[in-house]
Amino acid sequence: MPQEKDPAQSALDPKLLEILVCPLTKTSLVYDADAQELISRAARLAYPIRDGIPIMLPEEARKLEED
Repeated sequence: MPQEKDPAQSALDPKLLEILVCPLTKTSLVYDADAQELISRAARLAYPIRDGIPIMLPEEARKLEED
């Protein structure tokens, strides 16, 4: 039986989102709850969130596809 994610663990604190910025561009981030990522549109990177902790390292980020 697949385990469902605890909604409390999948939510990102809105106050944290207000202060976090992309480490490369220093621009704001967009929270993607489904993918559990923080998106930097300016850098075209998606930073992963693991166990509720944003991993703000550019080498850990996923490059976004061109639109």
